[in-house]
Amino acid sequence: MVLKNKLDISNQVELAKAEEKISKQKAKRLFDTGDIAKAEVGTFAGLAFIHACLFEDLYDFAGKIREVNIAKGNFRFVPMMYLKQSLEHIDRMAQGSFDEIMEKYVEMNIAHPFREGNGRATRIWLDLMLKTEIKQVVDWNLVDKEEYLSAMERSVVKDIEIKALLKGALTDEIDSRILFMKSIDVSYYYEGYTAFKTEEL
Repeated sequence: MVLKNKLDISNQVELAKAEEKISKQKAKRLFDTGDIAKAEVGTFAGLAFIHACLFEDLYDFAGKIREVNIAKGNFRFVPMMYLKQSLEHIDRMAQGSFDEIMEKYVEMNIAHPFREGNGRATRIWLDLMLKTEIKQVVDWNLVDKEEYLSAMERSVVKDIEIKALLKGALTDEIDSRILFMKSIDVSYYYEGYTAFKTEEL
């Protein structure tokens, strides 16, 4: 089923291409205009701001809490009826250290608050927390896709693996435009989007 979209595209392949191109352009603009600094760090409101920026030209649900239950494989994300309480709990979680930030990130992934685009928005949100709180970001170029996806899958039960994986990829190049653009490309590659390079859009 093709998601209802503002471009009235009914072909899944076409929609995926349009979504990648437009949202990567918006991610680039977030960095270049400095608008990323407007996102509240470590809160759902901040994540919703990022998600809205990326997807507002594509979907009516951009930046809005999902109104359906969703699952990936055998895993069901937080049911809609508990989502609001779950997000309030995440807002209250500590974020002063790498471990605390990662725990918050894992909880937000379990919440999966949006209909689509959770991973891409939440990785930007994670880096913003890391940048603000510990003056580091993840160099996503150093994080293998399969290792990341399986560590995230297992993080629901145990977060040691994802913590170790991302800790090994930390860098203090927190204001590098090149790193940000490349990291967006890697983040999209994790989700199967590889048609465009952010830097060239």
